[in-house]
Amino acid sequence: MDTFDAIYQRRAIKHFDPEHQLTNEEETKILEAAIQTPTSFNIQHWRFVIIRDPALRQRIRTEFGNDQTQMTEASLLIVMTADTMAWAKEPDRYWQNAPQEVCELLVNWMGPFHEGREWLQRDEAQRSIGLAMQTIMLSAKAMGYDSCPMIGFDIDKVAELINLPDDHVMGPMVAIGKRTKESWPKPGQLPLKQLVFENSF
Repeated sequence: MDTFDAIYQRRAIKHFDPEHQLTNEEETKILEAAIQTPTSFNIQHWRFVIIRDPALRQRIRTEFGNDQTQMTEASLLIVMTADTMAWAKEPDRYWQNAPQEVCELLVNWMGPFHEGREWLQRDEAQRSIGLAMQTIMLSAKAMGYDSCPMIGFDIDKVAELINLPDDHVMGPMVAIGKRTKESWPKPGQLPLKQLVFENSF
């Protein structure tokens, strides 16, 4: 599928075929595309928690997920998380294939840029989640599948269920699968003249 077709055809789908399964190859293709997403300093903060256990999915849906059907019906349910301290964990590995002088420059800059700036660490982690999530949704659409980003769940409870480490943050979930109902027409996009400014507001 053409990139622009995928962008314009992607919708948040609520109803999926619960009998449909992605193949291992399809799942891997989506996740490998996700990790091509850019991140600050190439840190790759994302950690993708795939919820496979049907009982766990059902519990998240009924107890903590506002009974969102896509949580149990989708072929793939991913909790998007990120490691806020990834910048401090073996940073050389993010630049192992770069020229030595480039590796040294960026790795040496990485620490001072992040140290003591917890707000920045969190912001960068969340930015990375958002970029990767869009890549996942567009990749799924390009493969003929649909998706649904979700924030309507109890973040703290789900974090407990997946044993989220203390230095990680929760992002949204994304459900992927074969839709069973068409989406309603797009509710309306704001015109560019309300959104785009030149040089300043």
